[in-house]
Amino acid sequence: MQQAPTAAWRWLWNGLGWLWVALGAAGAFLPVLPTTPFLLLASGCFMRGSPRIANWLHAHPTFGPILTDWYQKRAISRKVKRRATVMIVASFSFSIYIVGAMWLKGLLVMCLIVLLCWFLRLPETESVAGSAENS
Repeated sequence: MQQAPTAAWRWLWNGLGWLWVALGAAGAFLPVLPTTPFLLLASGCFMRGSPRIANWLHAHPTFGPILTDWYQKRAISRKVKRRATVMIVASFSFSIYIVGAMWLKGLLVMCLIVLLCWFLRLPETESVAGSAENS
């Protein structure tokens, strides 16, 4: 039987959860931050620290559908996938452009290729929320 977390652990999990929510919310507007991974991290933290906040996050009109798609179908919506792909390529391209060392440019290109190969293989689904999610 699993023991309930102490107050200190709940504070830590909830603090991390809010940090990930803030970064995920910023990612909805900034091209260099991905929204979905931060929301998944926040959800996991809140499940350990505060089920009430986890339920709120899963019911949120913007963030909830992304989490629901992932937890129920292990997939992301086509819209989220397209947007994330564009942002991944844009942020890596900018990084490759500003970095001076050729070996570092090569390393970034290899990381981009590996990330895109993994990301583009994720299953797609039509979102449970229709067009309202992550707009």
